Amino acid sequence: MSPRLTLPALFASALLLSACASQKAPATADVAVSQAAVENAAQAGAAELAPAELTSAREKFARANQALKERDYKLASELATQAQAEAKLAQSKATSAKATSAADAVQENVRVLREELDRANSANK
Repeated sequence: MSPRLTLPALFASALLLSACASQKAPATADVAVSQAAVENAAQAGAAELAPAELTSAREKFARANQALKERDYKLASELATQAQAEAKLAQSKATSAKATSAADAVQENVRVLREELDRANSANK
């Protein structure tokens, strides 16, 4: 084999081996990250403000844990990634709902203050 073909063949072999090695590695870190994301979403109030998304995230996290126990690391990693994404969506929806509620409260306070100011101005005329 010529040196021109050997180097690319070695590089391709190294890539193939590293790809195979990564699929056999436990997805423990992925599952741990998804667990943290689910907990953060729950603490942000997603159980009340985004229950469907949080439930889906919890179910996928549980399935990822089961796949990890069964040593199906590829499935565990995929489910953990999906659980993490859904947990972040749930957290974002909860945060958005809280921000909208706070903005509505501020607008109501401004409306009440304007009414009081208008009443005070009318009484002084």
